[in-house]
Amino acid sequence: MSNPYVKLTIGNGVGYITFFHPDQNAMPSESLLKLEQTIIEAGNNDLVNVIVLQSGGDRTFCAGASFKELTSIKTPKEGEQFFTGFANVINAMRTCPKLIIGRVQGKAVGGGVGLAAATDYCLATKFAAIKLSELSIGIGPFVIEPAVSRKMGATVMSQMTINAETFFSPEFAKDKGLFAEVYETKEALDGAVKTLAEKLSSYNPEALKAMKSVFWKGTEHWDTLLNERAKISGKLVLSDFTKETLKRFQ
Repeated sequence: MSNPYVKLTIGNGVGYITFFHPDQNAMPSESLLKLEQTIIEAGNNDLVNVIVLQSGGDRTFCAGASFKELTSIKTPKEGEQFFTGFANVINAMRTCPKLIIGRVQGKAVGGGVGLAAATDYCLATKFAAIKLSELSIGIGPFVIEPAVSRKMGATVMSQMTINAETFFSPEFAKDKGLFAEVYETKEALDGAVKTLAEKLSSYNPEALKAMKSVFWKGTEHWDTLLNERAKISGKLVLSDFTKETLKRFQ
């Protein structure tokens, strides 16, 4: 079994941030912290003009929160700290001075949808179905809601949240604004990501930075907002309903 990792590789002005976890690219606290730090590192690296966010493996982009870690949470503070990890990653993506292109090669669930929504431009394959499963386990997509609603709209956010056990198609995600394009194969996706990222990396970095700031106008309060949302999830994860539901995944 492969070990989890988050790594940054740089080529032709593009910083490729790749995360991996053997449990369908689920995100425990350690991976979230490393991902946050790597995004900040790439944003401050003069050799990086554009960032690509991607995951290892073929058919799963990110399974969201690590259920193994969720079952180990014992106090509201521990729960808050865990969900703050997702808040910190989203805020790192939001405040990063470099444009971030998402490469979604497979399914995205919960927090994985949040990561895709927090990119500035996202490309995917026909295998990249999306699902917000949080209500079905007794919590809710509180931390990622601002990012998903910003990208897809409040109506779609509520539709996906209420239909918590439904995978929505990549075509649905494209139609609703999450994905810019959907490709038949991972190879076609990789070619498109590379071409776009390298083209963008040749543009004026000052203009890219200024446009990034414009794209995220009105989100300056997210540092506080997402941390408040993390408290809600941190409390709910200790509810009797959620603890009983999570036992099925142990």
